[in-house]
Amino acid sequence: MRTLESNISGSVSEFILLGFPCRRDIQIFLFVLFSVIYLLIIMGNTSVICAVWSSWKLHTPMYIFLANFSFLEICYVSSDVPQMLANVLSQTKSISYAGCLLQFYFFFSMGAAECLFLSVMSFDRFLAICRPLHYPIIMTHSLCAWLVVFCWAGGFLWLLTPLILISQVPFCGPNTIDHFLCDLGPLLALSCAPVSGTTHICGIMSSLIIFLTFLYILGTYYSILSVVLQMPSGSGRHKAFSTCASHLAVVSLFYGSIMMMYVSPGSGDYPGMQKFVTLFYALATPFFNPLIYNFRNKDVEEALKKILNVLFWEIFKGFKSHI
Repeated sequence: MRTLESNISGSVSEFILLGFPCRRDIQIFLFVLFSVIYLLIIMGNTSVICAVWSSWKLHTPMYIFLANFSFLEICYVSSDVPQMLANVLSQTKSISYAGCLLQFYFFFSMGAAECLFLSVMSFDRFLAICRPLHYPIIMTHSLCAWLVVFCWAGGFLWLLTPLILISQVPFCGPNTIDHFLCDLGPLLALSCAPVSGTTHICGIMSSLIIFLTFLYILGTYYSILSVVLQMPSGSGRHKAFSTCASHLAVVSLFYGSIMMMYVSPGSGDYPGMQKFVTLFYALATPFFNPLIYNFRNKDVEEALKKILNVLFWEIFKGFKSHI
């Protein structure tokens, strides 16, 4: 906290997030669009959590991971979208120094936790398909709980080092960030001292969490594919593929957008491309996740239908009692 206070009192006390500089009517359109997407993300992921919570049939490791993943997506979008919506219509578009660092920490910590959850979910599918007889013995409820804790804690602990390093960077001005959130690159570009060491360490840590989890997921699905192709039954292969298809679609969406941002040469040199790609994995991925996981998932559909029936019945009874 001393570092934060000295930096605030010495020079820059707030940053200006340019966001999407455009005409007023377009800004209003973007505000409405992002607000609708944000509400749909909250509703979609909340429906998954409610479905898993309400049905004993879904109290299995696979769906427990999915419910935690959906809650993570809600937290993920809530770490940047409300500030972005406020800045779209705001004239000042400012965020405090401490607020900027906290936004960076929470947004990217939950991004790291998402990488870990996707890895754990692929491990769960690997056990279910490649070690079906050992699955109940290995994937116990206690292991499931520990893996959930590992994903949440691991994501937040992973970003502690970058947060501490950035808090020690001096900012003397200018304080304008050409982005809609406090991203690492645009933030460090405002430093009034050389920060090559901080940039390299943060880059290495980002690359490690992205590539290690991605390679692990590729390895598990290579093993799954090898086992599935050896299955004599066509229905067994179809069931295995349908079980993994939704997870693979989410992995492709998430890692595809991240690698387009951090691996594609020169992608970070263009602020417009940087904003678009960040917006994609900040909004589009959480938006499509509940749609992908609910698509053709009969267990989740049945649980949601039961919730809706109970909800409509309670509304009907309340309406009837007032007549």
